[in-house]
Amino acid sequence: RPLRHRPHSCRRNYSFGPGRGHRTRQGITMTVTDRLDPDKITENLKTKRIGKKVLVYKSTASTNNIAAEYAKNPENDGLVVFAEKQLQGRGRRLNKWLSPASQSILCSIVLNDCPLAPDLLSLTAAVATAEAIDSNAKIKWPNDILINNKKVAGILLESKTHKRCKTCITGIGINCHQKPHSFDPQLRQTATSIDIETNSICDRISIAKRLLTSLDYWFRIAEKNEKKVINHWRKLSIQLGHRITVVFNRRKFTGNCIGIDPQKGLILQLETGGIRMFDAAHTTIAK
Repeated sequence: RPLRHRPHSCRRNYSFGPGRGHRTRQGITMTVTDRLDPDKITENLKTKRIGKKVLVYKSTASTNNIAAEYAKNPENDGLVVFAEKQLQGRGRRLNKWLSPASQSILCSIVLNDCPLAPDLLSLTAAVATAEAIDSNAKIKWPNDILINNKKVAGILLESKTHKRCKTCITGIGINCHQKPHSFDPQLRQTATSIDIETNSICDRISIAKRLLTSLDYWFRIAEKNEKKVINHWRKLSIQLGHRITVVFNRRKFTGNCIGIDPQKGLILQLETGGIRMFDAAHTTIAK
């Protein structure tokens, strides 16, 4: 089925026209001109796998869906699809990911023949995303990135099989330019953006470049030394050493988080006794 949306051209003389408008912080008026440009994202990008090809869409239903189409061609390994706006963005458990135009980093990465187990891939993507966002960013297992205990980013992993070739699509959404009133009322106590947390205007091009560089680095590390990924996850985890409740197959389990297994998921010392592991695919954190 042909794609419905054409990506922005990758020619060098790509033009976006004037900036999006003005934002005010502390009495200073600034023009936001960080519209995503594939040439600017790939300029001096020193990655070995991720970002060899970059596409930017003005609007699409879902970057994961577009990436899955491109993944049918083995030569598109490492391809990254960005969008300024998603009409049907989604998170885990079919939750909606709300993304006003030009406010976020919305992207999906194609990984063909990925040797990493799903839980290790999830951990690696979380570590890489947190590292790219901010030194204060933390990880809430399985797929949330937080700053000051508020969600700033989320990750969605999906597996596709085409002609016996298994492909992993890593979808990432990062809130960048949202202001408090940008979020629905029920989300304002739990969601945030980079601009809110830094009290400044971030540059999405720079964040996109850092993200691809970080993903490229950590994916290569995970293939050779999963222990290094685990150790870094432990440093960034907000749950390690804390009492948490998870929902697994509609049952609740409460215990102390004592670690992570790269193959089997989160490790809890249960209050009822014993140690149990919970994989990301079938487990959620209780509200």
